[in-house]
Amino acid sequence: MEITLKILQFILSISILVFLHELGHFIPAKWFKTRAEKFFLFFDPWFSLFAMKKVNGKWQYKFLSKNLPDTQIVEVNGEKKEVPIDLEKLPEDDWRKHPEETKWGIGWLPMGGYVKIAGMVDESMDTEQLKKPAQPWEFRSKPAWQRLIIMLGGVTVNFFLAWFIYSWLSYAKGETVFDTGKSEITMKYGAPAKKMGFEDGDKILKVDGKTQTNLDKLTLDVLLSDHITVLRDGKEVTFNTSDDGKAMVFQDNAMKSFLSPRLSPVIDTLTSKTAVDAGLKIGDRIISVEDQPVKYYDEVPVLLNPLAGKVAKITVDRNGNTVPLAVPVDAEGKIGFGSFKEIQKFISQKNFTFAEAVGRGFTRSIEVLTYQIKQFKLVFNKKVQGYKKVSGPIGIINQMPIAKDQAGNVSIDWTFFWGFTAMFSVWLAFLNLIPIPGLDGGHVVFTLWEMVTGKPVPQKVLENAQMIGVVFLLGLMVLIFGNDIFKWITGSF
Repeated sequence: MEITLKILQFILSISILVFLHELGHFIPAKWFKTRAEKFFLFFDPWFSLFAMKKVNGKWQYKFLSKNLPDTQIVEVNGEKKEVPIDLEKLPEDDWRKHPEETKWGIGWLPMGGYVKIAGMVDESMDTEQLKKPAQPWEFRSKPAWQRLIIMLGGVTVNFFLAWFIYSWLSYAKGETVFDTGKSEITMKYGAPAKKMGFEDGDKILKVDGKTQTNLDKLTLDVLLSDHITVLRDGKEVTFNTSDDGKAMVFQDNAMKSFLSPRLSPVIDTLTSKTAVDAGLKIGDRIISVEDQPVKYYDEVPVLLNPLAGKVAKITVDRNGNTVPLAVPVDAEGKIGFGSFKEIQKFISQKNFTFAEAVGRGFTRSIEVLTYQIKQFKLVFNKKVQGYKKVSGPIGIINQMPIAKDQAGNVSIDWTFFWGFTAMFSVWLAFLNLIPIPGLDGGHVVFTLWEMVTGKPVPQKVLENAQMIGVVFLLGLMVLIFGNDIFKWITGSF
């Protein structure tokens, strides 16, 4: 059931993003009276799951329909040539006879979607039609500024979608922040963080010269940093962060645990009867385990692990009195207590008015975009080798969280879902603007070249560039999918 919900979340999110992205191309194309031949959610090689088209004023529908060719082979002077289908010879009910109407559909390959705009060199590589003189309803016949708007429509919609979602989340849910700036908080650093240069107890003051007190952002800022300023033993210390430590974070999958806040070992939850029977009470503060002093919660599991299956000598502070206890330790090295409420002292909830939420939504969109661009620093770093952690669809699905109630029932975490969709929308906008032929950014560059020089890029150059771009993107998809499959088989997600 969990994997089903994860897959459904991913497909729903991608469907929303792809549909709206392509709608961003479709709407300006129609405004400028450019013919959109097909509008498909998901790709449809060989056949489609569903298709519909208005023919002679009436909608017609098809299910599991085979794609019919747009070209045919004819013999001219003894030589076989591929030419566009003669529409006049097609029967009236053949959809190909009505290219003025858009064919809408759903493909079977959930890898994206597309709008096929007449007269445009795209991933379909349909070049036969382009050999004919440009028609008024074709993309290539439109002024450069109109073509630029059509090409930028998709990424524009993606950015505004992210802005809308983040604004709505800020207004409806507010923001929950773990504030590391509070004076009582010190940090526990894992081996990767210590390799970077941290020591337990360091209080982070600045990352690359800037203050950051939001724990979620701080974690990523540290990974992206060049130098850190900390308060250590009452003195400010600045050190350069080691790439070797950053590499360990990725190798050990310790993205969220290489640094964590240190909390007092105050018992606010008892989860086992043996702990109660042993005399532990809510409000007790653990001060030693086997005569080893304890100051922070994270020290307790370290001292209990070697005592798995035994009885631990634990001393607690109870209302100012020292109370020694003998507490059984289970096979997993646990005694059945938690300090979950302790963390609430450092968590703040910020709510926004409608106007504030709109501004915050824009800021969050820019923050996400900035972080995504900065992360390329880790992806292409020779030591860090962040590219090994780049995930495709399988990896993303695997990381989708599922909400569980006390009875074990699972459901979709809608707050996370919309946050993920907004983040992915910004990511989709950014990726599509990369100037690679085959992406929107490639078309934008060629169009800008034409606007600056006053000369269109030769058709043959566009076709060759598109072919190179498509091959590159397909190769990248194969690499990412292959990496996903390898990690899935080896269980290294």
